[in-house]
Amino acid sequence: MEERARLKADQERVEAALRECFRGREPRGDIYDAMEYSLLAGGKRIRPVLTLEVCRMCGGDERQALPFACAVEMVHTYSLIHDDLPCMDDDDLRRGKPTNHKIYGEATAVLAGDGLLTAAFETALEAETGLPAQRTVEAAACLARAAGARGMVGGQVLDMAAEGRAVSRYDVEQLQALKTGALLSAAAEMGCIVAGGTQEERNAVRRYAQKLGMAFQIRDDMLDVEGDEATLGKPVGSDQANEKTTFVSLLGIDECRALVEKLTEEAVAALAPFGAERSAFLRWLAEDLAGREN
Repeated sequence: MEERARLKADQERVEAALRECFRGREPRGDIYDAMEYSLLAGGKRIRPVLTLEVCRMCGGDERQALPFACAVEMVHTYSLIHDDLPCMDDDDLRRGKPTNHKIYGEATAVLAGDGLLTAAFETALEAETGLPAQRTVEAAACLARAAGARGMVGGQVLDMAAEGRAVSRYDVEQLQALKTGALLSAAAEMGCIVAGGTQEERNAVRRYAQKLGMAFQIRDDMLDVEGDEATLGKPVGSDQANEKTTFVSLLGIDECRALVEKLTEEAVAALAPFGAERSAFLRWLAEDLAGREN
């Protein structure tokens, strides 16, 4: 299957699975509506795609990886809901739609994020996948580490602390390695865990995702400066408005473009243990994301 068609098939598979996650749940006010509003609002679904594709590359059954793919997308979506709140980035648009708190109010938006975070672990741990219990526990623990204070939450804390003051390139790299990179790394590593991959393979896919994540964030910083709001589906210029130090403010557009290229090459090189044929899709994905416009 040609890579772009394969990506679309993965995205559609994830989308269908996410639509089933809360079907038939007993209503609790607006909470499930609010959770689904953001969860099903679209997006590139890169994290769940990584989980599925790494599982395939490592010789596993992607059907067993699907609950973990849904779980990582729930964690990602919860983080976006909370990031958009007035106490954080105070954004009005996400994926071309009003942000969650603009529709449901701040209190329900907070609870929708909380609900998605806990639902992620319900989804991962309750699924009847036939996986050995140890792999299930390892994959869930991997996601928990990446989502918490040692990962994404810690990165958000650093991000908030950096607003309105000058920080170094090292500080920005550490911030983004946690805020963006940790969850991407977990998405890839979970696919390897589900497939029963070796420690060497887990290390390799983690390196790939870390490089991919940094390149992704730098490209995101570039798009906040030179992107189109209609294409992005969110406001541009918010980093400058919030007085955030970014890769662009530190390095400039041209150096950022060169750095994205270098990190993408390093991501591709990390897949060498799997061989060119097995890793073809993930190599293509890294190169495709480096040139994205949204």
